Amino acid sequence: MAIDPERARTLLTARRAELEKLSSISAESRDTIPLDQQSVGRVSRMDALQQQAMAQATERHRMVDIAKIDAALRRIDDNEFGYCLECGEKIPEKRLEVDPAMALCINCASGKTN
Repeated sequence: MAIDPERARTLLTARRAELEKLSSISAESRDTIPLDQQSVGRVSRMDALQQQAMAQATERHRMVDIAKIDAALRRIDDNEFGYCLECGEKIPEKRLEVDPAMALCINCASGKTN
């Protein structure tokens, strides 16, 4: 039994909402760190800058994941969901169960040719 596109849509939409919520929650940690040597020492500021950089990197990963989800939702709308973007073959059901946003079959994702 193949993964139902509407079930995939539900999973993808829920994951997208979760990522957007995490993005909203972590917005403050990505903000500019004020330069105030009186209230924050040099080491504390360096820690704050490192935490900010990590939060920004995490946000970039979130945005990539959201873009993949949006692309998968478009494939569902276009009746192309479940087919590899490289070779056009069906993506195995178990692969889509793990991540419905998968766009490539295992062979194409690993760089193997059929």
